[in-house]
This record gives sequence, structure tokens and C-alpha cells, in this order.
Amino acid sequence: MASSSGTKDDVGPPRSLSRRITRAPTMVDATDDNGAVDSEIVPSSLASIAPILRVANEVEKENPRVAYLCRFHAFEKAHRMDPTSSGRGIRQFKTYLLHRLEREEEETKPILAKNDPREIQKYYQMFYEKNIREGQYTKKPEEMAKIYQIATVLYDVLRTVVPQSKIDEQTQRYAKDVEEKKEQYEHYNILPLYAVSVKPAIMELTEIKVALRAIRDVDSLPHFQIHEGKERTVNDILEWLALRFGFQKGNVANQREHLILLLANMDVRYRNLQNYEHLNSNTVQKLLDKIFKNYRSWCKYLHIPPNLECPLGDRRQQSQLLYIGLYLLIWGEASNVRFMPECLCYIFHRMAHDMYGTLFGNVQHVIGGTYQAAPQREESFLMDVVTPIYEVMQKEVWRNKNGKASHSAWRNYDDLNEYFWTKKCLKLGWPLDRKADFFVHSEVIKPANKGNNQAVGKRKPKTNFVELRTFWHLYTSFDRMWIFFILALQAMIIIAWHQRGSSNANFDDTLVRSVMSIFITAAILNFWRAFLDIVLSFNAWRSLKFTQILRYFMKFVVASFWLIVMPVTYSRSVQNPSGIVRFFNNLGANWEIQSMYNYSVAIYLIPNVLAALLFFFPFLRRAMERSTWRVVNLLMWWCQPKLYVGRGMHEDIFSLLKYTLFWITLIIVKLAFSYYVEILPLIEPTRIIMSLRVSSYDWHEFFPNVTHNIAVVIAIWAPAVLVYFMDTQIWYAIFSTIVGGIYGAFSHLGEIRTLGMLRARFESVPSAFSRRLVPYTKEETRQNQRDDTVERINIAKFSQMWNEFILSMRNEDLISNREKNLLLVPYSSSDVSVVQWPPFLLASKIPIALDMAKDFKEKEDADLFKKIKNDDFMYFAIIECYETLRDVLLGLLLDDGDKKIIWEICHEVESSIQRRRFLRDFAMSGLPLLSDKLDKFLNLLMTDYEDAQLYRSQIINKFQDIIEIIIQDIMVNGMQVLEKANSHHEERKEQMFERVKIDLLQSRSWMEKVVRLHLLLTVKESAIDVPTNIEARRRTTFFANSLFMTMPNAPKVRNMLSFSVLTPYYREPVLYSTEELNKENEDGITTLFYLQKIYPDEWNNYQERILDAKLGNQNKDPSELDRQWVSYRGQTLARTVRGMMYYRETLELQCFLDFADDNAIFGGYRAIDINHRDYRTLKERAQALADLKFTYVVSCQVYGAQKKSSDPQDRSCYVNILNLMLTYPSLRVAYIDEREETINGKTEKVYYSVLVKGGEKLDEEIYRIKLPGPPTAIGEGKPENQNHAIIFTRGEALQTIDMNQDNYFEEAFKMRNVLEEFLRPRRGQRKPTILGLREHIFTGSVSSLAWFMSNQETSFVTIGQRILANPLRVRFHYGHPDIFDRIFHLTRGGMSKASKTINLSEDIFSGYNSTLRRGFVTHHEYIQVGKGRDVGMNQISLFEAKVANGNGEQTLSRDVFRLGRQFDFYRMLSFYFTTVGFYFSSMVTVLTVYVFLYGRLYMVLSGLERRILEEPFMGQSNALEEALATQSFFQLGLLLVLPMVMEIGLERGFRSAIGDFIVMQLQLASVFFTFQLGTKAHYYGRTLLHGGSKYRATGRGFVVFHAKFAENYRIYSRSHFVKGLELFILLIVYEVYGHSARGSSSLYFFITFSMWFLVASWLFAPFVFNPSGFEWQKTVEDWSNWKRWMGNRGGIGISPDKSWESWWNEEQDHLKYTNIRGRVLEIILACRFFIYQYGIVYRLRISHGSTDILVYGLSWFVMLTALLVLKMVSMGRRKFGTDFQLMFRILKALLFLGFVSVMTVLFVVLNLAVSDLFAAILAFMPTGWALILIAQACRPCLKGIGIWDSVRELSRAYEAIMGLVIFTPVVLLSWFPFVSEFQTRLLFNQAFSRGLQISMILAGKKDKTSSN
Repeated sequence: MASSSGTKDDVGPPRSLSRRITRAPTMVDATDDNGAVDSEIVPSSLASIAPILRVANEVEKENPRVAYLCRFHAFEKAHRMDPTSSGRGIRQFKTYLLHRLEREEEETKPILAKNDPREIQKYYQMFYEKNIREGQYTKKPEEMAKIYQIATVLYDVLRTVVPQSKIDEQTQRYAKDVEEKKEQYEHYNILPLYAVSVKPAIMELTEIKVALRAIRDVDSLPHFQIHEGKERTVNDILEWLALRFGFQKGNVANQREHLILLLANMDVRYRNLQNYEHLNSNTVQKLLDKIFKNYRSWCKYLHIPPNLECPLGDRRQQSQLLYIGLYLLIWGEASNVRFMPECLCYIFHRMAHDMYGTLFGNVQHVIGGTYQAAPQREESFLMDVVTPIYEVMQKEVWRNKNGKASHSAWRNYDDLNEYFWTKKCLKLGWPLDRKADFFVHSEVIKPANKGNNQAVGKRKPKTNFVELRTFWHLYTSFDRMWIFFILALQAMIIIAWHQRGSSNANFDDTLVRSVMSIFITAAILNFWRAFLDIVLSFNAWRSLKFTQILRYFMKFVVASFWLIVMPVTYSRSVQNPSGIVRFFNNLGANWEIQSMYNYSVAIYLIPNVLAALLFFFPFLRRAMERSTWRVVNLLMWWCQPKLYVGRGMHEDIFSLLKYTLFWITLIIVKLAFSYYVEILPLIEPTRIIMSLRVSSYDWHEFFPNVTHNIAVVIAIWAPAVLVYFMDTQIWYAIFSTIVGGIYGAFSHLGEIRTLGMLRARFESVPSAFSRRLVPYTKEETRQNQRDDTVERINIAKFSQMWNEFILSMRNEDLISNREKNLLLVPYSSSDVSVVQWPPFLLASKIPIALDMAKDFKEKEDADLFKKIKNDDFMYFAIIECYETLRDVLLGLLLDDGDKKIIWEICHEVESSIQRRRFLRDFAMSGLPLLSDKLDKFLNLLMTDYEDAQLYRSQIINKFQDIIEIIIQDIMVNGMQVLEKANSHHEERKEQMFERVKIDLLQSRSWMEKVVRLHLLLTVKESAIDVPTNIEARRRTTFFANSLFMTMPNAPKVRNMLSFSVLTPYYREPVLYSTEELNKENEDGITTLFYLQKIYPDEWNNYQERILDAKLGNQNKDPSELDRQWVSYRGQTLARTVRGMMYYRETLELQCFLDFADDNAIFGGYRAIDINHRDYRTLKERAQALADLKFTYVVSCQVYGAQKKSSDPQDRSCYVNILNLMLTYPSLRVAYIDEREETINGKTEKVYYSVLVKGGEKLDEEIYRIKLPGPPTAIGEGKPENQNHAIIFTRGEALQTIDMNQDNYFEEAFKMRNVLEEFLRPRRGQRKPTILGLREHIFTGSVSSLAWFMSNQETSFVTIGQRILANPLRVRFHYGHPDIFDRIFHLTRGGMSKASKTINLSEDIFSGYNSTLRRGFVTHHEYIQVGKGRDVGMNQISLFEAKVANGNGEQTLSRDVFRLGRQFDFYRMLSFYFTTVGFYFSSMVTVLTVYVFLYGRLYMVLSGLERRILEEPFMGQSNALEEALATQSFFQLGLLLVLPMVMEIGLERGFRSAIGDFIVMQLQLASVFFTFQLGTKAHYYGRTLLHGGSKYRATGRGFVVFHAKFAENYRIYSRSHFVKGLELFILLIVYEVYGHSARGSSSLYFFITFSMWFLVASWLFAPFVFNPSGFEWQKTVEDWSNWKRWMGNRGGIGISPDKSWESWWNEEQDHLKYTNIRGRVLEIILACRFFIYQYGIVYRLRISHGSTDILVYGLSWFVMLTALLVLKMVSMGRRKFGTDFQLMFRILKALLFLGFVSVMTVLFVVLNLAVSDLFAAILAFMPTGWALILIAQACRPCLKGIGIWDSVRELSRAYEAIMGLVIFTPVVLLSWFPFVSEFQTRLLFNQAFSRGLQISMILAGKKDKTSSN
């Protein structure tokens, strides 16, 4: 392999190795060369050779032989690292590299010398001299970093090729220089801290220098001793800390930059830049206070002194910085432990103590010096501190069984963190005692080969709380609410019963005494709460302190005491007691004291009275909860459990009064409604029913002697009671809509909502922009009010921003070039005496003015000018046109005489206006002709030319025409003016106006004048509608409107808060590939074609843009541009990154506006000359400040795996992400790198957090931090992904952005205003910790479903969150784009919670956490961020299911429990009804229908209803129907529509809102919302009962495709179809057997109609909203697919979408992992289906009216016989079907004959009727389903017995029947073509309104020309 020209010393690459390896078996194609990226596909265990291969690729073009030698060195190194090629992918890689080397050995020859050793030495010397010696003073730090990296690798290669003795002296000298300086030139993130030559502008910023100087103050720090007594010097305090505690190098570098940027940004904010040399001590103190606020609180809570001692004097600041640096280094390397903030507090507490000892406690007594400690090894902190804690987490996660185990079976992040809330944690010692209780696990871990490392044996107890799957958590968390509503219900029933329908009854003593009985109920409910507290927390008792357990028992004892005392004392106060009251009356002594009960009640209420008093003094309650005084703690101990979080959350008195008033009003209205509508009407019927005596029943009654018909009373009252508990949700929706609308109106929302409103108020927009978005001091503000020059500068500043906004919309293709020109504002209006408004405001003003002047009949100038001045814009347009035309004409002329004529004409115009003789001196009739000539003249000026001479002559000709018209047709004395002008000049030799300068046309500013003048003269009314694009209009009007809303004033960029944006990314689309664009779906539609039709105007604008020669798009690949255009309209990472990078663009523009002089501002942002030194400095400073203030990190979790993957999809993602980094140099990508490394002779996987940035062609690694293990293995994927990357973010604020979001240039401009909200003083001295921002849903135009979803989401993120934030004070964090106080949250557990399953909705838990830790969440609507939503029915349903699952898990969580218990009563109500209460209410709504129908079913089938209604007293009672009326509205979907209507009305006008509401109803929005109600109820209920929550990937595709019937059945079978069919059967049975109820009232029919509507929605909504759902061909295909799916057998590896069996097994997963309680509940619920059979068999004619129990027994005999026959047939088919076909046929024949015989006997002998057959179906089908459900719950037992196969086959039969029942109507409707057309119109009305031919798209009839 060496060069053929070897040397006698035999140097160069040895041959033997290569020959030996060549004989190894080849596993990769040698021809598959991909040299450009071979460095990127290196196996993880050979990662160290990747830089060598990168260098080979770098030098290949310059010297191929040196590249070959580099690759050879890489190959040798790889072989040394793994000689046996045993690692994953190593053999393939080495084989590939070997083949390449063999080929290159032949192809490459030395260029600079005769042999390889000389060649590489010469090349190395040349490289050094050219790039290092000469380049170090001219090249940028990032270039030098790359050069030094290459030089280092080249020298390594050189030493391999050349023996040490043969390396010449010069080469060694160069190599030594490189070795000494290479640390100065490492790849950096933001700050090149060690750059010594060309320093970037950011390093010249004073604040950076000052911060750097502060952390480099290490003079007084103790030194570290290394070998042979030498001292190790350090450069800064973080390096000292790293040596002291063993932090990783990458962590130290990362936190060094982090700390410098924090200090610099905080210090400069309040500093004068003059005399700015040292870091302000207040800055360090503020940062220290903020970072350690939680730590100090923790120490105070545990009664231990904080280890933050700082000496006074010079060393104080150094000590403070050491503490800050120590915490940041701990946090930066803590990995998953970052989710445990108090664990971090403990670690810091111990390490700070050690550090203090090192600094101040080790002074030698004799000589006064300091001990020289030995430095720790680099990874000692990771190995000794982080890894042990991580291993504990890992063991607990094994118990979790991937989310399948009960929450009570394992400890999550919260449990482990709460261990550190007690002093017990101090026993862990330091260094950590691995034998301590926290680390020791008593369980045994199963070996890997016997199970998946699952933990078994005795488990550790939960900490403080147990997340048990039970609905009782809702009661324990919100017990005060339930107690209040139950007591109110009892009181209202008592009052109503007493009044007996009369409103005039007095409140006599008897009534008062009866109402007082509510306190007995209160005692019972409190006892139940105390009992539940003990039961639900039992699994945590081993971790609780004795005082906590004592509190539980004391609470229980006291509750038991009152449970006895209340009934006894009450019974003594009742005269002549009866029933249960007499029983209590006989208890105890014979005393009889009337007032004893009253005294008991008074004593019982004392705690509530005290709580009520404290309620009005929230500051006092806050102080008491946070107090450490023993006396106060004893008092609070009884009120609430002593916990670290949840103390002192109470709001200020003003906020408290606001939400209290809201809820008191709501409760009064709700109770009044409930009383008069739900309760009072039921009283009289109930009394009558209870007084009746029913003697006969239609069935066998088991309890015929029960008095008062109690079962009927329950059947009537149960639905009413459920409605009572649920309808508060409806009242909340109504009240929040009203209050939210009022708040929105007062916030100035929607004041500018149309283009007409925008035009009307545009004059005031620049001044509003200056007030809101231009930073001024108070003195400057006062001066501005008096200074006209400042006003012009403000307008110029507005022009810069406005024009950049318009240009951004042009680049996004929202507007055309013409619209862009109409919307742009001239940068400078210094040449014109009036303000130059955008041409779209001045549209048609000049043509109208010309017509006005031409037709003006009067002679007085004043009248004409008055008319003109009435319209300001017309006046501005005329003045501007006149002055601009004058300047254009004068600018073209070269001859002074010609210019004189123009000046004379202008003088004549101006003087005649002053003399008021304008109409006399000028003929207006000539103006139209002049306008026409000017149009042609300006058109000519804007035309490109080739022949300059011809072009000049054309200009002269047009010029002369214009002057001729002015002088001869318009001016009365024109010739005199001409003569006067010529009188000063000698006889002219040439014609007038023959000398023009056409080179002026190359001037950009002059041509802008020409274009604008042409627009003003020619644009007619059409410009009034500019911009025409809906999105462009929305953005323009919203931005203009937001300038008039209340927002903080903007600071200068240098003084603003610094911030980061973090986006988690997994494997979603980055940029659509060409294949994805052109891939056809089943209808022959491509994504590109679809989008061309969805966005036709944007496609035309895009075509216009790429064909514009001035933009230079001709050289770009058209397919690449198409990819970008499509991707920017989807939910892609590319779109998100582009949007977030607007922050940087706006910061650079704002820096320009902050620092540029007036000339630069008037000249224009885009027109500044970068070559000018001052402007270049300004540009560099702007970029430096943008770097200082803004960081964007995308956490691409699997980027490293995608880089090495052979999967085309992964490779595509990698390439696209890399291209994003290269396009946006300030973009950073963090990823988790998995490597195989040999540790102690074993190959192990090692994990790193890595940060990379874009280099010249590839990514460049900046930081690499080793992790204790795979971070995503511990918690939920998304929060873990965020957590690993959060250490690379910077600044004081952090915006969390999802991958389906977008941003807009004009909104990014307001970011510094929003960030000021963190500093804005508020009532109660509280500053926000989370800033909520509104979102715009950009996917609403795709289809009707997308529109519904968009409106629903929009109303939630606007009016919904507005009311949550103010006045209710319960806004949390609902996903992104909220902005976090970064320092607050990084010291309190991060931006989300990550425990498996329980934190499925990870985002809202960060809001809970923030509130529990005394944070403050606000909401701001003057800024918005774009967001995409799901657009298809199935995707929407999966999303709703995911959210419902998340809410189910929230219900069980400790966060909800603590907030529910710790909030005051009214804030708790707000919290409940806006979070889990909404989902519980949805479930209760569905449950109400069930309870109502089953209650009526009982009454009908038992015969009670008929007998009761036959009573003359009953009449026609419709009381129940009235009580149920409210829930019908809920089912109709009006509840969700109300806030939408209000928000649309606010922002777009109420006419639009009502129109949209009507259209939504016509498009079946109610069907959609009713269907989603079922989704919420099903998944919420199942989660609470059985678990099974999981992240559901919804997909974010484009084309709305047809979903097959089988797919719809799989998704909706259990959640909707089964329930819908059950309700359908209920309604049928009730309709058939409930004759007496029929016709009772119209209101009853309304209720029944709503239930039928519910059934229809649940059964058929998926098909109504399925594109092509009723197209015959699709229906036929769906049927074939359904049959195939139903018939396929399941098995291992067969996916649920391929086989019914696999799907059926998967559907029962929740039952596999549920507990015994869940199984029992399933069995109990299944028993409801037996009522059909029991009731209907007694109604059969064959039963002859008998009510004997034997009839029911006989029905079971028939049922079992039928099942037995089916089993025989099944077994016969299996046993005889193949080999004994004849036997099987005989068996079937015998069974058939038997069946016929039996039926004949039944019909003839026993009078069986045909109707009985149909009734039997209704009776027995539900019974079979009940048996299946019970069998599924008892699956393990049945499998043991061996009848599970029979259950499966019976289930298959039922599923086939259900599918057939649902599919039949679809088939029937598909027969009629108009149904499909109607459905298409219904689904895609939104798209039709955009001129879209959806029917053509769905049919696949593509217009070929349109796609080209």
C-alpha cells in the first residue's frame, strides 16, 4: 500500500497489515464509495477516527496522496482499536475503507516529493505556513479552529508514516507551536474565549470583558498539587472547581460560557457604559439570590443553615461566583437528576461545605499557607455522585414495566425527590454512602435471560403520596367542592319538599331544623374523606414521619367523633322522632336539650370560620404556611400536611376578590337554576309515587314488599342528580365566555380587524409603533413630544420595520411583487415635504383627484382645495406626486436651461396657488391627457433596455410630449413661461430636453421613486383589497392592532433580557423530499398538486419569485425550491426553524435602529454600505448583540443515530438538519450520542449529550458531556429530550417551541417587550415565572374538520387562557409557546415533568410545579406564535384520546391533589372546572344518558311505569324531561361553540361570528363535537379504571385521505361503536315497550331526539367526515378489506391492522395489567346487559304472562343450548371438516332438522309469535356480549380451563354483526351519487371558499399543466 518509490529506510505504510486484512470476508460492496461522508458513518466504537477521515476529505482536492495517507492512518488506528472486528458494524466499515485504500493506492501519487514521508512533511509545512503563520492575523476564530484541528491530525498521520528520527526540525517546531496554541482555537458555541488574533465583535463588548475578568480572578484560590510537587495552574474559577470536584471538561466549557453570558446580560442592563470596568457586586448578588432562592428555602424548611457563607471584602464576589459556578456545574452534569431539584440542593449543600473548607478551612497554623489539595479525576463527580442516583432511578423504572405496572408499585421522580424533603436525606452522608437506605434495594433483579431486567421482591414505599387508580382521587383532591354541592343539593331538596311546589311557604322552625341536618351529611362526608386519606396513602406510610401518620389518625378519630355526635344531638332536638332518627334518639342518656345540636354545629364550624377569616387575609395565610416557627407549624400541622411545595400560593386580596365575585355569581345562578328547573318539578311526582302501592309486576319481582317504590324514585332522581353535578361546567362555559369577552374588549382586541379599519387608523400606526416598540428614556419621550425631527426619525424607524415585515411576507409568498410594492413605505421622506404612506393607502387618490379637478365647475381655488384636504391621504398623494415628479424630471436632465424651464413651471404652479389663481392660470381639462403620457413615460423608465441610443431617444420623445402638454394644454400662459425661461440663455443649437442621463436608471433609490410615482398615478380601487391573501391580511391587521394594546415599553437590545428557544425533535419531517412531493396517493394525487390547489395564490407568488432574475434563483435547483415551498406549508422542522430565526433577524434590525445615526436610518437598513467602516462595525455589533441575547437549540434526540443510519429516511433527516445548520449559522443541535466503548475489557454502551453547530460543510462538535446512562430510558421521551438539551440553552428566559409551530417576523419584533413582563412590577411584589402567549392555528383552511379543530383550539388559547390567567389565576402551561423564567425553573426541576405514564401530559405539569413552588403564570395576547393542528378525523381523535389519557393520569397525580387541597375554595373551583373537571363532566354527561335510559328500561320492563302513569294523580308529568334539558345542549356541542363565537366576534366582528356559527352547524359541527365528547369520556374513564395511557403519534401529514372501514372500526369500535349500539338497543327497547310514555310531552321528544342524535353521531361520524366515505368504488374496496381483516388469523408478529385477532388481543391490553379491583368493576359493569334478557323474556307471548322465575331459568337454558350448538359446529368443522366431510355434513343436517322441529313445536304448540323472535334477539344479544366482557376480565382463568378459543370465536361473530349493522347504512347511501357530492361539499367548504376544486382532487383528475 505504500508508495512505489520507497526508501532504503523502509518508511511509509507497512504492507503486511493490509495484505492480512484483505483476506477477511467482505461484507460491504467495495464500489459503494461515498467519500464525502465516510467520516460521518464511522461506527460508534471507532468514533476517534472520524476527525482523521474528515481531514482526509478536506485535503483531498489539494493533495489526494495526503488524503490517502490520512485514510490509511485511520484504517490502522481502527485495526488497533478492534483487531477482531467484533464491534457492531466495524467489519463492514473496515472492509469498505480497505477497498477504497486499495483503489486510491493505485490512483494517487506524491505531488510535492518522490515518496510519502517527504510528501506529507512538505505538505504539513506548506499547510502551516499558508494557514497558520499567515492566517492567524486575518482569519476568524472558527476558521482557525478548523485549521488547527486539521494540523493536529496531519501531524498524527505524519508520525505514523515517518519515524520520529526522520522528522525534520522545522516540522517539529511547527508541530510544537500547534500543540501549544491549539487550545486557543477550539470550536466554540457563542464566545471564542481564547481567540488571540482576530477577535469577533462579541468579545469586544465591554460586558463580556468585565464578566470574563471576574471569573478569571483566581489569584487567592488554593493551588492543586500534581506529580513531583508541581502546582497545577488554573485560568478561571470553573476550571478550579473542575479540579476540586472532578467535573467533565465539556461541562466546564459549557457552564463557563453560560455563566459569562448570564453575568454580562444582567450586568449591562442597569449600567452606564462610561467607566465600565468591573462587574457590579449587585449583579452577582442578584444572580446568587435568584439561583439559590430554592436552596435557601429548602434549608429553611429542613432547619439547617445554608452553606453560602461569603467573606466580606475583596474575596466576597469571588466566593459568590464560586457558589454560582459550583451549582451550574452540578446542574450541567446531573442528567436525569435535574428533574429532582431538592436532590440537587442536597448535592450542592454537601459540595459547598467541602468547597468552603478547601477555601477557608485549611490554613496551616505554622507558616500561614494553604494545603495543596490533589485534583480529582475528570469524571469523578459523574461516577461518584450522579451515577449512583441514576442507578436507583433505573431500578425503579424496571418495576414500571414500560408503563404497564401500577403507579403504586414503583417510585417515580417525585417520590425520589421528596425523599430529600426530610432530614432523613442528611443521613446519606458525603461522599454518598452507597449502603444508605436510599440506595439499598431489598429486591432481587431477575437476570436478563429470564426476563427484561424486571425487579421483583419487596419494594420501597412511595413518598408522601400514592397514585392509585381510582375515581376517589377526584373526591379527595376536591373534597370541599363535592361536600358543598352535596350539602346544597340536600338543603334544596329539603326546602323544595317542605314548600311542596309553593313559593310562598315560610321558613318555619321545622324547615330550619330539617335544613340543619346537612351538618350530619357534612360529618359523614368528612369521615369518608378522612377514611380515604388513610386508605389511599397506605402504601406511603413506611416513608412518612410519625407526626404525619398521627395526623391521619387524629383526623380520622375526630371525624368519627362528629359522625356519632351529630346524629345523636340532632335526634335529641327532634320531637316525636321516627325511623333512623328514633334509633339515634335512644342512644346515650335520657337528656333532651334542644340547643345541644346547635352548639355542636357551632363547635363543628369553628375551623371553617377561622379558615374563612384567613381567606380574606391571604398575606397572613401565606406567611403562616411559610413560617418556621414551631407554634405556627403546630397550628398548620392540623390544617394541611407539612410539605415542601404548595405553601404560600395565595393570591393578593384584589385578585382574590375578583375570582371570588366570579364564582359567587356563578354559584348563585347555578343553584337557582338547579332548584327551579331540576329539583322543584320532581318533588310533587316523587311524593305521589312514594305514596302509591304497586301490587303486580310484569316480571318476577325479587323485592315486592319494598315500600315507597324506592327503585322508581332512584330511577327518576339519578339522572337529575348527575345533571346537577355536571351543569356547573355549562355555567362555567357561559360565564367564562362573557367575562373573557369583556376582558378581551378592554384589552383592545379586534379594534383593527379589517383592511378598511387598518386604512382608517394607519396614520396613527407609526406613532403607536414608536410608543410601544422603539426604546426611549423618559427624557427622550418628553423631548420627542416637542421635536418634529424626532417624529420623522420615528416614521423612518417604522418604515424600516414595516418594510422588513412586508419583505418577509413576500419571501413567504403570501403577497406578489405588485402587492409588495403597494405595501412598502419609502425608507426616507426627506426629499418630500409630506409623510409618504404606503401606496395601498393612496390607491386611486390621484385618479379621483384628477376627475374631481377636471369636472370642477366653480372658479374659486379654495373650494377645490377644501375638497382635497377633506381626505388627508388624497392631499398627501397630490403633494408627493408633484414633488416626486419634479425631482424625477430634474434628475433626468443634464442641461441647465432645460432644468430652468422645469423650475419656472414649478414656480408658476406654486405662485398661482399662493395667489389663489390656480384654476384661472391652469386648465384642468388637460390633466387626463397628462396622466396618460406620464403613465407611458414612467413605464418606459421602468423597462430594461439593450440599445441605449434607441432607449434615450424614446425617453426624450416622451419627455418632450409631457412638457408640450403642460405648456400648451394645461398652462394658460405656458408660452410666456417658456420664453421667460429661455431668455436667460443664448440661442440653443439643439432641441430642448435632448440631453438626458439614462445611467441614473441604475440607481436603486431613484428607481424606487419612479416605481412609487407610477403606482400613485395608476393604481385604481383594486389596491384597496391589498393584500388579497387571507393569511397576509390576518397578520397585517393583528400586528397593527397589537400596537394599540397594553404592553411594556421596549428596552434597547443591549438592555433586554437574554433568551433561548428550545425545540424537541424526534423523527418528524424536516423537509419533504422530492419523492414525497411527487408520490401519488390512492386517488392519484401528489402532495405538491394538492398544495397548489389549496394555496393557488401562494403558488403563483412563488412562481413569480423564482422567475425574478433580480433574486438570483435561476442558479438554484427548482426541485429544492419546490421542497422548501411545500415544507413551509406543512408541520415541518424547517418551517419551525425558519420562524424562530426571525428572532435573530429582528434583533439585528433593532440593534441597527438603536445604534445607527440619523443618516443611516434615513438611508435604509438594506441600503447601508457594509464596506464603510462605521457601518461594518455597526453590522458586526448587531450580530454580536444578537448572539448575546438569543440562542436557538433544537434537541434532535436521535441525530447521531440518523447520521450513521443506512435507512434512507434517517439519512434524509440527517442531511436536512445539517443543511438547516449550514443555512442558519446560529442554530445549535443537541443530541444523545450512543457509543460503544471498552471499559475494563468489556464493550459497553456509553451515552453523551452533544452540542453541534454548522461548519463549512459538515457539523462541528462544540460540547460533549458524558451521561450516567440512556436518559430517555427513565422517563417520558419528550421531556427527557428537552432535559438533556436544556444545559446548552442560555439566557434568563426560555421559550419552549414544539416542532409543529411557526413564527412571524412582525411578532418576533415584539419579543423584547414580552420579556420585560418578567421585570414588570406587579401587585404583591410577584413577578411572573411563565409568560403565556396566544397561538394562531394555521391549519384551519384545509377542511371543515380542520376548521372546527382550529376554532376550538383558537378559542382555548385566546379567550380560554385569558380567563384562566385573569381573573381566575389558574393558568398553567398548556404546551408551547410559553416563555419560562429560565433560572427559576432550572433550579426547580426544569420545564416539564418526566415520570413514566403519570406525566404523559408533561407540559401542564410544569405549570402545576411552577404554581406549587409559588410561581406566577400570566397570559399575553399582543403577540402570537403559529401552531399546526391535526386535520383528519382519525388524527384528531387520536389527539383527543392522548389528551384524555393525560387528564386521567393528572387526576391520579400528587400535583392535582396538592393544588386541589391547598388552593382556597374559589380558586380550587376554577382549577377543577378548567382541568380534570372538564373531562369528568364529559364522562358524567355520557353517564347521564345511560342512567336515564337504564332507569326507564327498569320502569318499562318491570311494568312500574305503566302502573304509575295510570294513576289519576300523576297526569302528564314532564319533570324529568325538564331536568334533563340542559344536558341536551351539551350533547349538541353548543358548549364548545360558545367561546368560539365570542372570540370570533371579538376579533372579526359578531356578524362574522354568527355567520361562522351557522355555517359550522350546517357542516355538522355538532356531530363532530358530540363524537369527540365520546372520545374524551371513553379514554378518560378507561385511564382511571385500568391505565393504558400512552403517547399517541397522530401524524402531521397533508393530504386528507380516505380511511378504510376496517381502520375506522379499529379506532372507534370500543370508544364509540359498542356504546352507540348499546344506546341504540336501549332506545329501541324503550320505544317498543314504553308505549305509555309515548307522547307525554314535546320536551320529552326533544330529549329523546338528543339521544338519537348522540347515537347517530357516535355510529356514523367517522364515515360522514371520511373523504370519499360514500363513494361506491371505495365502499366496495372497504368491504373487501374488512372481510379479509376479519378472517385473518392472528399470532406473534402479525400487526393489528392485518388481523382481527391481533387487534382483539391488543384491545384487551388494559385488562392484562389492571388490578383485581379493575377486573371486578369490569364484571359488575358488564352485568347491566343481563337486564334485557330478564325483562324481555317475561314480555314474550310464549311466556303467557307468567312471572315465575322458571321462565327466566328456561331462557338461560335456551341461551346455553344455542351456545352449545355453536360450539358443536365449531368443533365439527375443526375435527371433521377436512378428513370426514360427509360426517360433518350429516351433523349439520341433523342440527338443522332439529332446529326446524323445535321451532315448529314452539309455533304450533306453545303459540310462539314472529315478534317473539325479534324480541329474543333484543333479549339474548346483550347477554352474549355480557358473557364476552366477563370472559375477557377473567381471561387467565378461562385460558386455564381451555375455553378461551370459544370466547374468541364468539367475539368474532359479534364483531362481524356489529360491523355489518354499521356498514349497511354506508352501503345504502353509497348507492346514490349525490350523497358523495354533498359529503365532499360538506367536508371541504373551507377549501371551496378559496376557489378549490376538491372534487377534482379527490377523483384524481389532475390538470397536467398546473403541476408543471
